[in-house]
Amino acid sequence: MRRRLTISVDSQVYEGLYRHVGARQVSRFIETLVRPHVVPEDLRLAYAQMAEEEDREVKAEEWSEAPMKRGEV
Repeated sequence: MRRRLTISVDSQVYEGLYRHVGARQVSRFIETLVRPHVVPEDLRLAYAQMAEEEDREVKAEEWSEAPMKRGEV
């Protein structure tokens, strides 16, 4: 579930975010920076357990390699 958060930052920070990250990417950028500091370590364990699922990993690898096989990279 997504939640809205209002924060205040210095005008230079605001302008820099929009200049370097892009207007539609600020939320994702901030979430990526903050997540490791606030999401419990249990989530990392869950990702590790998912990686142990062989069928899922095979499908994920096929999906991620498809663009290279088609010459799109």
